[in-house]
Amino acid sequence: MEMNNPKRDALHMRMALSLALRGTGRVSPNPLVGCVIADSCGVVGLGYHAEVGSAHAEAVALERAAERARGATLYVNLEPCRHHGRTPPCAPRIIAAGAARVVAGMADPDPRMSGGSLSMMREAGIEVVQGVLEERCRQVNRGFISRLERSRPWVTLKGAMTLDGNMAMPSGESRWISNSSSRVRSHLLRAANDAVMVGIGTVSADDPLMTVRDTTGSDPIAVVLDPSLRISPSAKLAREGTVILYSRKPSEGKMRCLEEKGCILYSVDADPKGRPLLENVLGKLAERGVNRLLVEGGPGILGSFLTRRLFDDVMLFVSPRFSGRGHGIGEGFVLERLADSIGVRVASARHLEGDLWLEGVNPCSLDWLNGPRG
Repeated sequence: MEMNNPKRDALHMRMALSLALRGTGRVSPNPLVGCVIADSCGVVGLGYHAEVGSAHAEAVALERAAERARGATLYVNLEPCRHHGRTPPCAPRIIAAGAARVVAGMADPDPRMSGGSLSMMREAGIEVVQGVLEERCRQVNRGFISRLERSRPWVTLKGAMTLDGNMAMPSGESRWISNSSSRVRSHLLRAANDAVMVGIGTVSADDPLMTVRDTTGSDPIAVVLDPSLRISPSAKLAREGTVILYSRKPSEGKMRCLEEKGCILYSVDADPKGRPLLENVLGKLAERGVNRLLVEGGPGILGSFLTRRLFDDVMLFVSPRFSGRGHGIGEGFVLERLADSIGVRVASARHLEGDLWLEGVNPCSLDWLNGPRG
């Protein structure tokens, strides 16, 4: 088999990326990683990182390839690890297996790595190729990279609204603006993110569960922004594992009651309006290993993220109807000039049984993700 074949390298890297995506929503704080091993006869081993604590993609693929890994090429979308974590390092195992060539989509941004394992494998006599489909590899692990390089998760704003931009009626009624197909897609979005955030206003009005239903997938961490810790102990979100961030001193009794229910409480600095400062909120979530955050709050919380320009993706479900006066998306987000508006690059627009599903990305986030490193 011709060793240096760019088309073959790209084909196998696409296979590795497809495998990596199978771990979506289950591997954080780890990255999404897939691995393909091929020799002159074709693919001899496949693997992906399935969940936190399980074997890494390279280890799974090497075990399946067995002796056929010797002299073969190993394709992996992210530089193999060389440090001990929950599982043994992969780079020494690749060397021991006798791989002749390693093709890595990108270097690992983890400071413990810094290209070290690629150098280790080169020193062991393995041919190493780096940067195959690198832009796509970065896109797949954008949350992991964001947490390490920006100290915050990759943030997706999600909302359902009418044609005139309302997320709720004047009374606060919002069930249901979107149709059942849109709601299923919303639950798939939850399953693809590590955490889902709402504000205390949504908790008080709707008493949501914020779990994955109507589809398969793991429940994300529930996050509540609650400046004065007003959440009722009887709320559905007052449960084990819910992260609540506050910015004003609450009563000791209220804190103790919520902690006894298993809630995780964080005090963060306040913004000028006394609400949790979003930069600090995102920093706390990054410290907890959250790579990707879905913001599902109402108009107020979405407006706060827009005002601070702290978002990367937008997911909007638009119902084809007018609702008149109501609560518009992005309340509190006020600009004086059109020139100051925030542009979003539309990635897709699809019909969902009558609703319109718009996916967009913040161009500044794309520039950061795909720009020069260092």
